[in-house]
Parts: sequence; C-alpha cells; structure tokens
Amino acid sequence: MTDVAPAPFRNEKALRRLKKRRAADARFRLYGLSAIAFALLALSVLVASIGFQAISAATYHKVSFDVILDPSVIAPKGKDTPADISRNVDGFYALIRSNLQETFPDAAEDRMTTRELGDLFTRLAVLPAAKWVSENPTQIGQKATIKVPLSDGLDLYLKGAVSKEFRLRLGDISAVKESGPRQVHLTGAGAFKALESLIAVQRQEVGDAVDARSILITAGSTTGRVTRLDADVAEVTLLSGLASDFSNVRPTARMIALPETERNVSDLQIAWTLALKEKGRISRVPHTSLLTHTDSTYPELAGALAAIVGSLLTMMVTGFIAIPVGIFASVYLEEFAPRNRLTEIIEVNINNLAAVPSIVFGLLGAAVFLGFFGLPRSAPLVGGLVLALLTLPTIIIASRAALKSVPPSIRAAALGVGASKMQSVFHHVLPVAGPGIFTGAILGMARALGETAPLLLIGMVAFVADVPVGPTDEATALPVLVYSWSTNAERAWEPMTAAVIVILLVFLVTMNGIVVLLRRRFERRW
Repeated sequence: MTDVAPAPFRNEKALRRLKKRRAADARFRLYGLSAIAFALLALSVLVASIGFQAISAATYHKVSFDVILDPSVIAPKGKDTPADISRNVDGFYALIRSNLQETFPDAAEDRMTTRELGDLFTRLAVLPAAKWVSENPTQIGQKATIKVPLSDGLDLYLKGAVSKEFRLRLGDISAVKESGPRQVHLTGAGAFKALESLIAVQRQEVGDAVDARSILITAGSTTGRVTRLDADVAEVTLLSGLASDFSNVRPTARMIALPETERNVSDLQIAWTLALKEKGRISRVPHTSLLTHTDSTYPELAGALAAIVGSLLTMMVTGFIAIPVGIFASVYLEEFAPRNRLTEIIEVNINNLAAVPSIVFGLLGAAVFLGFFGLPRSAPLVGGLVLALLTLPTIIIASRAALKSVPPSIRAAALGVGASKMQSVFHHVLPVAGPGIFTGAILGMARALGETAPLLLIGMVAFVADVPVGPTDEATALPVLVYSWSTNAERAWEPMTAAVIVILLVFLVTMNGIVVLLRRRFERRW
C-alpha cells in the first residue's frame, strides 16, 4: 500500500488563511449584531424617555363643585339666550368661587388669600360647564355637579412632579392647644421624634437650606405648617381645617424639598388641595381633553384636536398631489421618456431635490404660494402644497426603483402577445411594481407628516383655537404643536409635549403598518 498524498491546499499556510477568514466572518457577524443591539438600545431609550414623560399627561385631576345654577348669576335678564349663557364665564366662575369660599371661609380674611383660593383652577375651565348648561337650559335653577381641571401647578404637585417630598407618620397627639389666631400647640410623647431625626439628616446633606423648606402636618382635612419643633412639642400655623382634627386623626408630616418662594404653588394652596382630596372632591381621571380640546394658553385646558385635524387635512392635500404626480412622472421617465440629454438633466435634478433641506421648500412655499399667488396663510392647502413638493422626489425615486425591479421578460411577453407599449406598462408592469410604489409613496407621506420647518415658514405656527373644517381654514399641525409647546416655560407643558409626540408616533407607526399590509396583500395577489 502506498501513502495517500496530502491535499495540495491542506498545508499550514492554507489553514492559517482559512482560520483568518473564519475569524473575520465571526467579527463581521459580531459587528452586525452590535450595531443592531445599539440601534435597539437607542430606540428603547428614546421610547422609554418619551413614554415616561407622556404617562403623566395621560391623566389629570379634576375638582367637583355641587352648586345651584342660580339664574340671576349665569343667565341674568337680557343675557339669557343659549349663546349668552355659553359665553358667561364670569357667572359660572363666580358660582364655583363662592362654593370654594364656603368650603374655606378663612380664605376671605384678605384679598391676597382670596386670590390664591381662586387660583386653584383656571377661570376659563368653566367653559365646558357653560356650554353644557346652554344646551340644557332646563338645568338652570337646579343643583348640579360641575367638574373643572385643577390648575397645572397643583396637578403636578399631586403627581409628585413639583418637588421631592419626604413623608412620614407621626405619633399620637395627646394635647392640642390654640395659642393664638391660627396658631396651634401640639403635644405628644415622642410624637415628633421621627420628624426631628429627618430634619437632622437633611441638615447634614443640605446644611442650613433645610430651614427654608416647608414642613406640613396633615390630619384628615386639616393642615398646619410647622414653625417650631422638638421631640414632644410642635408649634404650627393652621392653614386649613380645625385644630381638633390633630387629636382625632393620627397626623402625617411632609417636608417639601423646594422652598415655597421657588414654587408656583403655595403652602396654603397645597393645604386646600389636600383638604379637597380628603373630602373626595378631587379625582384623577383620563386626560381625554387632550384629544377633544383645541390649543390653549393653559396646560390643563390645552388639547391637540385642531393639530390632529390640521395634520390630516395637510396630508390629504399632500397625498392628492404628490402620489399621482410622482407615480405618473416615474412611469414616464422609466418607460416612455427618450434617453437624451434633457432626460438626464431631469433625473439628476430629481436626485438633487431629494437631498435639499426641507426649510428650503418652506422658503419656496412662502415666496410662491403666499407671496405670488396670495393663498391663505397658515392653511392646510398651502402646507399640503409645500409638503407635496418636498415628497415628490422621494416618491419618484422609489417608484422608478420599483419599476426597474420588474423583470424585462414581463414586458417582452406582453409585447409578444400583441399588447401595446401602454398596455404592457399599465396592465403588466405596474401591477408587479405596485408593492414597491406603495411603499415609496407612504414612506414619503410619513416623512412629510413629521416635517416642521416648512410649516413654520408658511405660518402654521399660529395659535389655533378652533378646529379647521376645510383646507383653507387656519390650522396647525402636530409637529408644529410639539415645537410650540416645547418652547413654553411652564413645567406642565413637558408631559403634554411628550403626549403629542406619542400621538405623532402613532400616526407614523400606523402609516408604516399600512405599508406592510399593502405590500403583503399585493405580493400575494401578483
């Protein structure tokens, strides 16, 4: 027997090269998986960040008032028509303010305190109640429950978003003594030892700044602010309720980290809010007004309905112009246009337009549609025209790519059985390229839905208090509303802005879902 000759490629050098190639393949797979993992992580962080902020805007607090709809207040003589009643903000506001003053009679001691009490809710918050009464005039003179949103500052406080707060249960109070007007002396063996320890710990962390913090003691619907404290005795200033509640209900202490001078809600307003909540008059409900109300200068009253309708109207105008024009242009350029210098120039410029910044299209729209043609400013018609110009290159390029992907054999077979050029394109080529064309069209529309800069330049950043009913009415759009709300100073606008971003993302995900469904349906059919 003779020895088997070694394979010509099985030597040490070839094995090293093979090992090196396999290591390169493994590294490439690792790089690919790392890129995917990084993209998923970034997306998860983005979604979590937006969702965490938007959760706060999903609900808000309302306070209820049981009032008699006094006709002399809400429908005085000469102003008793439904239209007058629906606009009588002062009358309904006076009813609710009177109810609050009956609940907290001590607030009428001075004008400043009365004003703070009225700031528990916004004056315009009574408009839905006025509209309801104008539509149901038989309710005038009857007892009714009116619910209005709590002011944005107090709403954020109840959600724990105003300031960090330390809460703890105190010991039993054995003696309560009123030492002066609104001054109460509380006594209990070791009742305040835990609170005293908390103050000592906070003093080690922040120093003397702890002295500026408010310490409130609450028992039932009664709240007082601590002015002096030791382990067994506390001096408090009564903010709301009766001093006797401190001995009837085991109290709770809360230290608010942010000083009162740095908050937009006072200790007195917090005390009133806690009292109303204890009485069951404040409830946390779904924030449906975000989808049913229009824009407002007050966060608790603002909604995105006008922006949603404005975006839909704008997308309708964009779709009616960009999709048919883009598809027909791509069909002509790909199937019918002669191959000459002019066609090459057109194709190059289409590719260049796809890379032009969107703000340039906004400048073009402002100069041509507003300046030259005199179309109405801040209208979905103008916004749709501008976004149609922005979307056209994307649709044309995607549609041409879909047409190029159709096998030439389909065209040859159609022409071979006697079909004309137009019949072969519209009866055979277009159905096969349909999924790709639909994908490009809807993705182009999705891009247009998220554009902000062009709409800002044509005036769609205007404050819109009414829902637009047509493409020529004044309107705004969701991306512009996000920009507008994000520039407001109040902290309550942050979760509202995140909620509108979620609404916009829902629109985008829906449009991408439509792409997938249409693609699968037409791929199965053809």
